Amino acid sequence: MQETPLFSTRQRILGAAEELFAERGFAGASLRQVTAAAHVNLAAVNYHFGSKDNLIEEVFRRRLDELSRRRLERLAEVDALPDPSLEDVLDAFITPALELSLDRRGGAVFMRVLARAFAEHNGRLRKFLSDNYGYVLKDFAAAFARLLPQLDKEELYWRLDIAVGALTYAMADFGMIQRRVGESERSHRERMAQHLIHFTAAGLRAE
Repeated sequence: MQETPLFSTRQRILGAAEELFAERGFAGASLRQVTAAAHVNLAAVNYHFGSKDNLIEEVFRRRLDELSRRRLERLAEVDALPDPSLEDVLDAFITPALELSLDRRGGAVFMRVLARAFAEHNGRLRKFLSDNYGYVLKDFAAAFARLLPQLDKEELYWRLDIAVGALTYAMADFGMIQRRVGESERSHRERMAQHLIHFTAAGLRAE
């Protein structure tokens, strides 16, 4: 069966770009390298994305739109509980992200791309992420603030920033903890989620 034009061009370019950005960074991966990896010409990239900056943004958009939706759905479920806990809110934030890293259609690669976004000083990309996805963190910050009234806004955001960094590090699989022999990837990620939730809850509650 013949592939649809959408899959054979746009999605192929996004997949190749994601791989290269994860491996070489945003500055290190050129459009010509992307076109070579995707087996398309430069005109195809220009047609679908217009520029390298737009291509970078679309790499993030195709993953983060879904991740944001899942997180906010989980948060709404937590908000509906009669007595939600800090761990409930953390689970709503952490678990969807780790589930994305299990996605065999490039989820693990995207996690390394996301780590690059934190490591590289790309002002345009940071503004794009803040403008388009900052509302998700704000919704979660409001939920955390209700459960942690002893923390002022600045202290809460310091702690959340550290928590997001730890989660990104774990999702990108940079850590020393490796999957046990015979353990499924899902089981490993579930253990990781439990440790992250426990660790982050302790950090948020610390005096």
